[in-house]
Amino acid sequence: MRILSAIALSLALLSPTAAFAQSGKEAILYKNPQCGCCEGHAKHLRENGFEVKVVPSHDLPLIKQQQNVPPELAGCHTLLVDGYVVEGHVSATTIKKLLEERPEVKGISLPGMPLGSPGMEGPKLAPFEIYAFKADGSTSLYVTE
Repeated sequence: MRILSAIALSLALLSPTAAFAQSGKEAILYKNPQCGCCEGHAKHLRENGFEVKVVPSHDLPLIKQQQNVPPELAGCHTLLVDGYVVEGHVSATTIKKLLEERPEVKGISLPGMPLGSPGMEGPKLAPFEIYAFKADGSTSLYVTE
């Protein structure tokens, strides 16, 4: 039994993704009660090691305002994870990058509901531009995927 535990620990240390999955980053996803694509995004995150609690809310504009999300970066839903705000259908890969790098930002956003993003069915029509934003409303390009 101890040998199996040692092997599992060794594999987790060798693989950042495996270690991340074992840590089970907790996230809260606020969404419109009628929105199905948000459930698709939550499923994508769960499949990539996140523990996601979905909270239906009719107060999304207020939640976005409380989290200092610039109106031009508003996405379909708002995710809170490990001290950051993630707006819209941002991939688990990019969220993990954010959590590993820990930049001094309030959060990141993929504005709107682009086809082909996690949770949005359809073909990806163009590269996705993910923006970082600070509490003061300033924004910058974080990553293109």
